Order: sequence, then structure tokens, then C-alpha cells
Amino acid sequence: MTDPATPSTRPPRVLVADDDPVVRSIVVMNLEDEGYQVIEAADGDEAVWLARRAIPDLVVLDVMMPGLDGLDVLSILREHPNTADIPVVLVTARTGDRDILDGWKAGAAYYVTKPFDIEDLLRYVALSLENA
Repeated sequence: MTDPATPSTRPPRVLVADDDPVVRSIVVMNLEDEGYQVIEAADGDEAVWLARRAIPDLVVLDVMMPGLDGLDVLSILREHPNTADIPVVLVTARTGDRDILDGWKAGAAYYVTKPFDIEDLLRYVALSLENA
């Protein structure tokens, strides 16, 4: 995989929001190993707060979280001009056709189902950033 950082710019900033600390730490560690700057949120409310303040280049967002779920967070991000165009990769255990359709309708760049291959997730992150 290519280095996401270029000499004249900062590495892309990725917000990872997942209420499962084990999943979150695995995703964060792998993104950092790829050279991304990573910020973490443990729930949907924190994800919205951080996204509005840090303005990440991309969000990796769990769907099923306490408080605001991932689809709520995505909807809130899409409504605010500073966060409306941030690519979002949804990560979830919900695999039903309706769930996937809801993710696409909400504006997800990719919909990744758990359990997932970390290399696939890294590829979706890179593709989302390239297409942003």
C-alpha cells in the first residue's frame, strides 16, 4: 500500500468511531501503521463532536453504538456544511439488504460488514480518500 502522506502535506486525518474498544484499537493501530493521523470516538455523540472540531478527511463509523447510532451520526454530518462532504465508511454487523440500503441512502462511501478483513477496510479507506 502506498504512503498516504506526501512530503508537503499532513497525513490524512481519520476519525474512528466504534463503541467496542477492541475493534476500535485494531482499526486505529492499522490506520496509524499506514501513516494516517487518527482520532477516536467511543460513541456517536463523541463522533459528532470530534468531527465538527477536527474536520477529519474521512470517518470510519460503526453503525450500532449507544446514544446516536452510526446512521444518525452520518445524517448529522451530512447536514452541516463543514462535514457534509467527508467520506464515511460504515462498519457494522448488520448484513441485511435493508440495512445496507439504508447505509447507502444515508451517504456512506462504503459499507463494511463485521467481521471484516482489515486489509479490505484499509483499501476502502484509501479509495474513499482518493475519490473525495
